[in-house]
Amino acid sequence: MKVHSGQVQAGQSCADLEDFSFHRTPVLVVEDFWSADERRGFREAMDRANWNALSELPHVREDFPNSGNWSKAEIAQPQAQVLLRRLPMKPIQEYVESFPGIKGRHLGFSYYSYGAGDCLLTHDDTAQGYQTIGKAAPLRRLAMVTYFHEEWESDWGGELIVYAPESESSGKKPKLRVTHCIAPLPGSLVMFTVPRFHRVCRVDETAGAHRRLSIAGWFMTEHY
Repeated sequence: MKVHSGQVQAGQSCADLEDFSFHRTPVLVVEDFWSADERRGFREAMDRANWNALSELPHVREDFPNSGNWSKAEIAQPQAQVLLRRLPMKPIQEYVESFPGIKGRHLGFSYYSYGAGDCLLTHDDTAQGYQTIGKAAPLRRLAMVTYFHEEWESDWGGELIVYAPESESSGKKPKLRVTHCIAPLPGSLVMFTVPRFHRVCRVDETAGAHRRLSIAGWFMTEHY
């Protein structure tokens, strides 16, 4: 598979990603990862899911104020299995297993639905894990988002913006420069290493009733 700065040409299979390395190229974008039939199957599963709006998720709302009222739902086991079977597991495992002292491996993915006015503010995925009593939250290592809406116009917004800190920056939130502006193309897949600052642009009113439908989440590790 031909890779240019993390951009992968359309129409390739997961086998073509076996030589991909997140150590060399920390942002991976694959177009047409899902077929139209596969996307339809996931949308049908989304219709059966139990959704919660951001206004019903107080901890998340605290992290992302002024982000509209996007919705989140759990993925049923059959769809989770389809997702994991299709992802390029070889480069994922090679990256995750490169961290020392691992005692546990975790993953967590959810459905997301963004409509007009919804967005996600800039963050680096390190501060949104919540620990249980006496146990630290797992460390997020790889983030993933993949899109299942039927159509998406450029005027509708909802782009994923990925940043890198300026080399001379210091402080909790450094000065950032844009490295990737990734349109939420139907059927595309995006993965990147964590920590990495990113945000989701606000969905424009011109999207009307169209929803930005995705699965997003992380591969995580727990350490001694």
